Amino acid sequence: MLTVDVRLEGDGIVLRQWSQHDLGQLVTLFDDAEMAYRLPVAAPFDLPAAEAYLTTARHAQLAGARIYLAITSGDDLARGEVMLNLAAGTIGYAVGPAYRGQRLASRSLRLITGYAHSVAGLPTAYLEIEADNAGSTAVARSAGYRPTGGEPVFVEDKGRRYALYRWSHSEPPPPATT
Repeated sequence: MLTVDVRLEGDGIVLRQWSQHDLGQLVTLFDDAEMAYRLPVAAPFDLPAAEAYLTTARHAQLAGARIYLAITSGDDLARGEVMLNLAAGTIGYAVGPAYRGQRLASRSLRLITGYAHSVAGLPTAYLEIEADNAGSTAVARSAGYRPTGGEPVFVEDKGRRYALYRWSHSEPPPPATT
């Protein structure tokens, strides 16, 4: 059984629930042209958009559908987000432009992937990445994900149609017993 309040710690980061005090930082993170281009978030991403996002995240989490966690490092300042879709087994991640280059996405992805396998009971976790997103591809590889080789899923958002390619991470088999 998954708990509504999830907090994960490891590798110098803390993944914690979003809260009301994060609204301003949500705007700082998501009101960015590249974030708007790559993510299905409102653009511009202002305070009302942050409030709506937080409400949607809470409802999804209470329904047991998704888990949204702020990425923090050494303090309580949110630097990005990881999201686990429990029904689809997909994980999403984003790090604000000012906080990139610190391996936050890779470390967060490894942590949430471990949670997906060990707590959520997902034998395989998936990512969906655009072919030209070199940063996300590097994060996926560093966390042990591999392309599935399947056909892409096409998505339309904000008038843009694009292809998402699936990457997977399977839970290691249990050790053999003798």
